[in-house]
Amino acid sequence: MSYVYFRLPHSTHVFRNRLSTEPEEIASLAELNGRRGFVITPFTPSDDCPILLLPTDWEEVDLNFSGDNQNGEQTHLSSTDGVSAMLLDADYEKERQRYAVDFHNYHGQLTNDAFQKIVLARSARLIATEKLSPLTLFARACHRYPRMFVALFSTERSGTWLIATPETLISGTNGAMQTMALAGTMRLSGANLNFDVEGGSIGKDDIHWSTKNIKEQRYVETYITECVEQFSDDVNVEGPFTVRAGDLVHLRSDIRFHLKDTAHLGNLINTLHPTPAVCGMPKDATRDFIINNESGERNYYSGFSGLLDPNGDTRLFVTLRCMQIESESEATTYRLYAGGGLLKDSQCQSEWEETEAKMNTMRQLFKHI
Repeated sequence: MSYVYFRLPHSTHVFRNRLSTEPEEIASLAELNGRRGFVITPFTPSDDCPILLLPTDWEEVDLNFSGDNQNGEQTHLSSTDGVSAMLLDADYEKERQRYAVDFHNYHGQLTNDAFQKIVLARSARLIATEKLSPLTLFARACHRYPRMFVALFSTERSGTWLIATPETLISGTNGAMQTMALAGTMRLSGANLNFDVEGGSIGKDDIHWSTKNIKEQRYVETYITECVEQFSDDVNVEGPFTVRAGDLVHLRSDIRFHLKDTAHLGNLINTLHPTPAVCGMPKDATRDFIINNESGERNYYSGFSGLLDPNGDTRLFVTLRCMQIESESEATTYRLYAGGGLLKDSQCQSEWEETEAKMNTMRQLFKHI
């Protein structure tokens, strides 16, 4: 049976949709014009990894919900299960070597001025010493990351994925929309660890950003603003400022605009996705390079998901901090995904460490709260 659970940022309301049939498959993002539903989109749609559209038949559930599903099986949604699990990285050294090869290949394109920026992604296959249900991990994500969009979905075509992401692709109501340019990553440390998760942005004097991070965020802001200006005559940009996402901080600018014609929302989404935050610049060239050269498959990582309604509320979020839950005969494995934007002055070791830090968003869920 297919299902979706989600919780919007800054909200305590959890919604669930359990489907008796598989979701509709959509051929292209432009075909989302005029459509409503919960959309699940990969980095690049393919026969194996399609765009999915689910109906909006939602019911609200409590974070400590217990009951039976439609197949008579017991379900439990709680963050208070007292189980912690150690995670064993099944392919760590092999993945380090693979990442180094990819980095050298990608970075060569930057030094040759083929691209301004390109995003290199990787995954890690982890095995847990204790089995935790997807619903428990989802509930823990809701409690641990109150400012993020948290979603758990499972369909025959997509598999089972858990997402806790800080990045909005597009959000708004009846054409009054906003998006963001989110790029640059640093770990929180020292006094900044006491920063209130619900307190908004960190003061500009509290975090010192490198030139590389500032340039990367500026590329993303410029690109997204130019995309939005094709669909709006009223665009306002605020930022950049520093925001927290788990134990990381990012640079973010907010871009607000009014859509000329809500019937063309699918066209706007098609223009925006994938943004330079998950792809690169120029968009088409870097996307083609990633598809043809990245060692691993991104699948639904660096795609997006959320609510779509051209004449109501739209809340779409980029699939950044996420993991795919893969069941095997003896144990459940978890494939975590992360990536980072590369510029000319990027260094392999620091970029690897950034992906490790991003994967910690999901790793933290295996520790009892």
